Amino acid sequence: MKQVCLLTGRPGTGKTSLIKEAAARMAGRAGGFYTEEIRNRGVREGFRLITLDGKEVVLSRTGMRGPYRVGKYGVDIEALNAVGVPAVIRAIERADLVVIDEIGRIELFSEAFREAVDRAIGSGRKVLGTIMLNSHPWADEIKKRPGVELLSLTRDSYSRVLADVLDWMGGAKAQSIV
Repeated sequence: MKQVCLLTGRPGTGKTSLIKEAAARMAGRAGGFYTEEIRNRGVREGFRLITLDGKEVVLSRTGMRGPYRVGKYGVDIEALNAVGVPAVIRAIERADLVVIDEIGRIELFSEAFREAVDRAIGSGRKVLGTIMLNSHPWADEIKKRPGVELLSLTRDSYSRVLADVLDWMGGAKAQSIV
């Protein structure tokens, strides 16, 4: 497999869960971030960004004001630039695995984020991330780069893709795959 492994798939297929599980089983150091839904009584109200070293910010939310919007969500680019981008840069400098979950419409508003993704891909470090399924000129270019392996995830393929990712990472802690 190539130096960069990006998961893609429909919402709800387990991309973030797989990223979190793989990073937790990494024998070496992993850095970067993942995103999680913010839910209230079962209704998705937005997304938070959580770094692998525990920092957390609201990335987007219903009712959030500002110039950047994706559907019903306002987007806080400053939160991404202040927490997410530095987490990626620190991972490039110090970690064995750079985690970027996700390269999506919300994150692509940030030029600093796009630069950090470019830097991670060119760093020689292993990069494990998720990328939007839908077409977007910048994301489509990332998907076509020679060092990028794109894995499509479905609910049915979760165990197989997780095994492939753990094999690609090498040095993953020995644990059974659920």
